[in-house]
Amino acid sequence: MKTYNIPLVPGPVSVPVKFREAYLTDFGSSDLEKDFYDLLKENQGLLKKILNTENSVTIQSGEAMLVLWGALKSTVKPKDRVLALSNGLFGHGLGEMAGSLGAEVRYIEAADGSFIDEDILERELISFRPDFVTAVHCETPSGLLNPIGEIAPMIKESGALFCVDFVASAAGTDVRVDEWGIDLGLLGSQKCLSLLPDLSVLTMSERAWRAAERVNYFGYDAVLPWRNAEDKMEMPCTHNWHANAAMNLSLRSLLEEGLENSFRRHREVAEYCRSRISEMGLELYAKEIKLASPTVTAVKVPFGWTWTQLDRSLREQGMAVGGSYGLLAGKVFRIGHMGSQADKQLVEKGMDVLEKVLNK
Repeated sequence: MKTYNIPLVPGPVSVPVKFREAYLTDFGSSDLEKDFYDLLKENQGLLKKILNTENSVTIQSGEAMLVLWGALKSTVKPKDRVLALSNGLFGHGLGEMAGSLGAEVRYIEAADGSFIDEDILERELISFRPDFVTAVHCETPSGLLNPIGEIAPMIKESGALFCVDFVASAAGTDVRVDEWGIDLGLLGSQKCLSLLPDLSVLTMSERAWRAAERVNYFGYDAVLPWRNAEDKMEMPCTHNWHANAAMNLSLRSLLEEGLENSFRRHREVAEYCRSRISEMGLELYAKEIKLASPTVTAVKVPFGWTWTQLDRSLREQGMAVGGSYGLLAGKVFRIGHMGSQADKQLVEKGMDVLEKVLNK
């Protein structure tokens, strides 16, 4: 399907018309015009409000994987010790990415549908003495929202740099970069910001910048060339004015709604979705409801169905949801109620279709 009548994939989400219209303006060169740099600075300031940070914010042209790789390649050296906290594909993947850079990686893997054991984390911080700790706030493939704020104090005490992926959580639930001591924070445009997958955001603490200076990496996805680029009016590559204009509309819209109101909207829609799932006799992947994300719900594929059969049946009704990946491929399907899709009427339509399909 080119378009979805009932879009409930966990990103890229449906992009509202008012944001798409920003791409119709025939903007000048982002390299040359002060108007663009003023817009970029404004977006950085709005993101600082949303992410609760005074750290530097870079906005780069490219999908979120750009900053996942760029953050690690810019700050991790061979033989650095990296402790990867994992309860899903992306948590484990951050460790694999660090390992490909020559780091010594140790994993703390959680049980299915759960978060890591904090006693094990405390022991590993003492025994392994990591230079970096990596974690994912919302583990999208497993629909889990991890309690980053609860583990942040012990990571801060360890002295390790803390790298957190909040691609699928920021703007849909509270993210507190400074309070949680996040040195490298990763965000993409295509989830709760309801934009095209064309911009990525990286927050950098002063400690993270110092690490980047030590590594001195200067590839296409390098972080260092973006430091204060907006003040110097010197971009390391041509930026996307159209995407930044759309981002400005999204960020302003979010702040006009109010962050607490956005969080409430996501939470209430998620609760409604899960209540309907329960009424259908389906099982959530999350072992505890407190770990179920407000932006995406992961559901075990029901007995008697394969994911392929379920996906085909839903698509016949004009509805699109997501499967999962890695160890959960074919076992879990995911309902994306983030950003523009955190809409009760939309989710109600989707749940009606799911119930109809399952009762055939």
